Amino acid sequence: MKVSVELTLSPLQDEFEAPIIHFIKKLRTSGLIVYENPLSTQIYGEYDRVMEVLTNEVKEVFELLERGLIYIKIVKSDRHDYESHF
Repeated sequence: MKVSVELTLSPLQDEFEAPIIHFIKKLRTSGLIVYENPLSTQIYGEYDRVMEVLTNEVKEVFELLERGLIYIKIVKSDRHDYESHF
């Protein structure tokens, strides 16, 4: 089953840039489709692989942070090629 995931990582500390960069770079090497914009990161792929990557990478980035939160939205479909019709 294909999924689309939107992530927003919000470190709740002064030194926040390095953990975010590390997290995104690790996602890029996962073999999944990864898109970034200033507000969030999107990941697209097979459910089991996406969840495996998220389990590992969220744990790793949380170990780098003193405090932080992550918002995760999951859609059951691959929306990576979505284009607006208006």
